[in-house]
Amino acid sequence: MVQQLMRARGVEAQPENLLIGYGSGQILGLLPQVFVEPGDMVIVEGPTFMGAVSRFAAAGARLISIPVDGEGMVVDCLEEVLRELARQGIRPRFIYTIPTFHNPRGCTLSWPRRQKLVQLAAEYGVVVVEDEAYYDLRFVGDPLPSLAALDEEGWVLHVGTFSKIVVPGVRVGWACGHPEIIRRLEMFRSEGSLGPFLGRVVARYCGEGRLESHIQLLIRRYREKCHLMLEAIAQCFPPEVKVEAPGGGFFIWCELPPPLSADALLQATRALGVTFLPGTHCFADGQGDHALRLAFSYQPEERILSGIQIVGEQLYKLMGQR
Repeated sequence: MVQQLMRARGVEAQPENLLIGYGSGQILGLLPQVFVEPGDMVIVEGPTFMGAVSRFAAAGARLISIPVDGEGMVVDCLEEVLRELARQGIRPRFIYTIPTFHNPRGCTLSWPRRQKLVQLAAEYGVVVVEDEAYYDLRFVGDPLPSLAALDEEGWVLHVGTFSKIVVPGVRVGWACGHPEIIRRLEMFRSEGSLGPFLGRVVARYCGEGRLESHIQLLIRRYREKCHLMLEAIAQCFPPEVKVEAPGGGFFIWCELPPPLSADALLQATRALGVTFLPGTHCFADGQGDHALRLAFSYQPEERILSGIQIVGEQLYKLMGQR
């Protein structure tokens, strides 16, 4: 089943290239055990998914954040960092990136940046951890090749999960990469391999051809909810708020005009029963009070509309306009 998914992502994976685990979270949690000693350098994005990055920091990694814009990681900045680290004799342990429907920004790494990122990985000898939890949930535009599909030298470790394309409770994920990396991940997996019952359930579900139709159902629902939230934002938010419309995934990223604070906004909306993820929870270096992440995947339509209305009202109040 995983080999078929990887083939659809442009990678002809063999069994020795694959590790199946209890969700992608387990695999991402293994990375610092395999790669990181206290003081080692790890490159992440800013903003990023701190659920994974906090584990790298807890293992003693020193984190360097590379900015993310509407086309994904700013790879030119990454190149400058890698060049300077090489001048100092430092090789980062790995680069962690979410190239497709980024969490939290919702953006997708452009084709030229994908090519350059893979080239830089080979040039500087640095593993790229490609977290592709949302890869299949595209509802706008054409798919781009995964970094693993562009990798010819084994520097990309591709991480995927069934939890976003089946149901959240199905904690089955996988890693696809160079056999040596896969062997090392396997050595540190103290929980053991995936339970046979859950593995068979997922295998049968996919083998009966249900997965693709279910993904198409999810895409339709997420497209509708995303469009609904974007329309509500256009009606309810001050025009000074910058909004990024994603091409897939779960999230919409908003940037506030100065001097508005996302944390202050959250305090106001939380008192009214509405929460969101402030940008301060998405940066490894403490930035982000200018931004917030809105999620449309879980809430029903009526709560999306009422929630956006409340956030908009509180934004206008903080701006002193209402």
